[in-house]
Amino acid sequence: MQRRAFIRGMAATGIIGSGFGLSGFARIANAANSISVDQLPKLTGELTLYLGRGEGGLYENVLQAIQDRNPGFKLNIRRGATAALANTLIAEAKAGVKRADLFWAVDTGSIGVVTDAGLAKPLPQDLIQQLSPGFQYPLWSPVTGRIRTLPYNTDRLTAAEIPDSILALADSDVKIGWAPAYASFQSFVTAMRLLEGDKVTKDWLKAINGKAKKYAGELGVVMGVERGEVDIGFANHYYTLRLKAGKPDASVSLAYTNNDAGCLVNASGIVSLSDGELPVNFIRYLLTKEVQSYLASEAYEIPLVSDVASPPGLQDLSTLNPPELDLRKLADLRPTINMMRSIGLL
Repeated sequence: MQRRAFIRGMAATGIIGSGFGLSGFARIANAANSISVDQLPKLTGELTLYLGRGEGGLYENVLQAIQDRNPGFKLNIRRGATAALANTLIAEAKAGVKRADLFWAVDTGSIGVVTDAGLAKPLPQDLIQQLSPGFQYPLWSPVTGRIRTLPYNTDRLTAAEIPDSILALADSDVKIGWAPAYASFQSFVTAMRLLEGDKVTKDWLKAINGKAKKYAGELGVVMGVERGEVDIGFANHYYTLRLKAGKPDASVSLAYTNNDAGCLVNASGIVSLSDGELPVNFIRYLLTKEVQSYLASEAYEIPLVSDVASPPGLQDLSTLNPPELDLRKLADLRPTINMMRSIGLL
């Protein structure tokens, strides 16, 4: 069933037409025109990809479609949690063992671990320029974006009642849902540490902890908001959009903070770990108009190339004001974990 849905989605965006079987947001329109799969060279040879788990198999669908289009290409995939795979790459490098040619991570913190270890190969300028000027990096390529949001229960609150500052929520009387053990939340806390400092962040966590309900994951947070268990939550945007896609009358909507960690833009991204054209040409497929359109329409992720519409239900990106932050710095996760443990969140 999932494979058939994938084929329908690819056909709708043209990806199988020839056999493919913020401030930074405001600048996306200035990126170079997106490239179609028809403009890319055939992939020939063999690569090994370390793939961070995520997005309910949709990434796997894209990978299978790339292989279907390129019969002379073999992709070996090792799957696992993104952070664990990053640590594996570091351990393999220290042991003098090289098994992976590419690393596709669902968060930039893990990418920072790998690039800081000197394992990433530089990307060509023409590939980098396919991305928004707010998402151009020499050692890794973002694939899709996600923004931190405040899902809220529309029967309990109006958008006007929600502060546009993440810090202000510590003094509010709304019931809050969060998932402290979830990787995306920990990246958000890391961003807060980098932007606001450790003391402000720790005080904020303590204040929220006194009135928040814990969930195992951020989909659970959004479902809790929709059921009215809490008034508001912390979650990446796509969990709410996916819930609304299946249940259009759900009592949940999205609010956004302003220029703080509460509206942090993160990204999935890919790193080339081997020299040569084949790993780079593989990355080019992920930045095509067809793949970006598929991930926007099916995974509700934010495309990072021009000519591709944002997922339905997301506020006009040019109106949002995420903070300026080098996403690789989210690799500084250990102090975040230690801080959260010190106040009993983990």
